[in-house]
Amino acid sequence: MIDNLLLLVQNPSFALDVVLNGLLVGAIFALAAYGMSLVWGVLNIVNIVQGELVVLGGFIAFALASHGVPPLAALPLSAALMFCVGWFLYRVVVFRVVDKDLFISILATFGLSILIQQLMNMVFGSDVRSIDTGLGSIHMLDGAVTLAWIKIIAFVLALAAGAALWLFLRHARMGQAIRATAQNARAAHVLGIDTDRVYVVTYGINAALCGAAGSLAVMAWTIHPYIGLPYTVRSFLIVVVAGLGNVAGVVAAGLGLGAVENVAGFVLGAEYQIAFVFALMVAILVWRNLRAARSRSYLS
Repeated sequence: MIDNLLLLVQNPSFALDVVLNGLLVGAIFALAAYGMSLVWGVLNIVNIVQGELVVLGGFIAFALASHGVPPLAALPLSAALMFCVGWFLYRVVVFRVVDKDLFISILATFGLSILIQQLMNMVFGSDVRSIDTGLGSIHMLDGAVTLAWIKIIAFVLALAAGAALWLFLRHARMGQAIRATAQNARAAHVLGIDTDRVYVVTYGINAALCGAAGSLAVMAWTIHPYIGLPYTVRSFLIVVVAGLGNVAGVVAAGLGLGAVENVAGFVLGAEYQIAFVFALMVAILVWRNLRAARSRSYLS
């Protein structure tokens, strides 16, 4: 571990490579976190199935690519299909836990995550999957910094998705209805907004964003049916840091998490990278708890 840390300190160009690749990776994390922020803010649900939706989107993109669809063209198709999946999941399960205790929604979506895991294992198998985009990489600083084009494209698409989501929420009629429902669902319903339609569209948008994130993940790395939990934890961590409804904050937190996680993975070893993410989540939750306790004691 010390040797790896010294290598980063003594080789700034190599450290730049690790940080830049982490930032590009973080854009995909942010893309998945957009949806969790929406669902949490509007439906008041902590969506534990988030990571499985990401992985399912990746498997859909892989299946489309296996049947001759160009990898980048598979991304919008996967997002569209995942919107339908999100719509279906809401109509069958999720609507039953809206306005219920938060713990009930956690249990319900956790059950969904296990179900989707097993279905993916049955349909797609347990093998690790990846899509070769054939786009190659870009080399800088005499080859010291290497960035895969698919990661650069993922970074641009994630930022574009964040901007599109912000514009949708600000200017589209449904976006304004989503914002109104998030602020006060009962008042929105009294004013004539169909809150049930708002909820199902919100959950569908979340699933579509997860589908896009999963499509990019299967092109940039690999996926398998049981890798969903780390994506759920990352999304949860990003939303906790950024706050609900803060698209710019989600982008910043996602990029920061990607960079920190990539550096930690290099210094500690790849086998401890996910453990670092879980430890970071615990540390931030404890910090937020202590901060809230201090605020309460100050007010009292």
